[in-house]
Amino acid sequence: MPQTHDRQFRDRTGRVLNWASIIDDNALEQALQIACGQVTEGHVAVMPDAHFGMGACVGTAIVTKGGIYPAAVGVDIGCGMIATRTDLPASSISLEKRRIMRGVIEQHVPSGVGKNHEKPTQHWHRFVERWGVAPSVEDGWLAAQQSRHDSQHFQAVMASQFGTLGAGNHFVELSEDAEGLTWAIVHSGSRGIGNNLAMAHVKVAQQQCAELGSDLEHRDLSFLTEGTPEFDRYVADMLWAQHYAAEQREAMMGEVVAQLASVVGIFATSESVNCHHNYSERQASGSWLSRKGAVNASTGMRAVLPGSMGTDTYIVSGLGNALSYETAPHGAGRVSSRGRPANGSRKATGAYARFTVDEFKQRMEERGVVWQDRDALNLLDESPMVYKPIEVVLADSADLIEPVHRLQQIVNYKGL
Repeated sequence: MPQTHDRQFRDRTGRVLNWASIIDDNALEQALQIACGQVTEGHVAVMPDAHFGMGACVGTAIVTKGGIYPAAVGVDIGCGMIATRTDLPASSISLEKRRIMRGVIEQHVPSGVGKNHEKPTQHWHRFVERWGVAPSVEDGWLAAQQSRHDSQHFQAVMASQFGTLGAGNHFVELSEDAEGLTWAIVHSGSRGIGNNLAMAHVKVAQQQCAELGSDLEHRDLSFLTEGTPEFDRYVADMLWAQHYAAEQREAMMGEVVAQLASVVGIFATSESVNCHHNYSERQASGSWLSRKGAVNASTGMRAVLPGSMGTDTYIVSGLGNALSYETAPHGAGRVSSRGRPANGSRKATGAYARFTVDEFKQRMEERGVVWQDRDALNLLDESPMVYKPIEVVLADSADLIEPVHRLQQIVNYKGL
């Protein structure tokens, strides 16, 4: 059961229901701030994987009426997971083939900040036929907000990055379930275009609230007011970016499955789960439910709950908990900041001050995961030590979700 925290700001009372047994004070402070927000309706639900984020705590579900906080959706709109089960026994993928597969993923799924395909793929063309391009790119609004780029630049970025992994905590995995069968898993979002759209709308929300003299506890809690052109534009872009994220995950999954078949031979796929964890949707009541670093856990709804590099991933089923707004965590959740030193110009903090590459390598070797150990230094801030134990997160979520499949990694490829 969640813990209750209350907060008073001016004439507004905010309430947080917190499912996290491990949470830092800054994250809880963010949740309490947005609980007191002007368009927040009811309590804020804080998930077991919650941690400090930009503007709003990662791992939250927030109901709003009359507006949306863009920061409570996040800057990677539509970020999420896709997992596909195969009938391929993991035991049939030898250690050598696992190493080959890790390299093949790197060759065929571009990863890293700003990385892209050399030219737009057929997946992109099919996507455009169905959903078009981002509304604010098509009419030139985004280019006007960010004068350093024109619409042609954004057109090129969204086309070439469709079907690419990105960086940070994004990854591709091959894992084995309790029946010995292989799963493929991809974590990614709406790439550069989603970030550009989100940041532009956050800026507009801040400007709008400043002009209206809105009484905000924090500038990052700026909101867009429903019924305004600014709100309508944000919703149109946000929904488009969600489609972009979901379908580009499907494109990458198709590539991973095809390349796996080229290495090990033909196999069949069965169930697949594709879920967002940074998005907002209108409720039947007319309110909006924003989930930032959180997934839909309505009764029977399947979702993917990943751990970290070298730890387990779970396929889970929602229990429809009304107190959590039928929401569940999206992963393990960070317990350490990144703190990467910039070319030696500043002192290391966070993960780079607390842990060593040798510790990282030992943890991965203990699990027998094939990974890009050559990049261990650059991946230290994504090591298992900087995340909450997935078993603790799962235990904290006992009234939110139930595990369906436990997946143990055999191959891990992280975006850099």
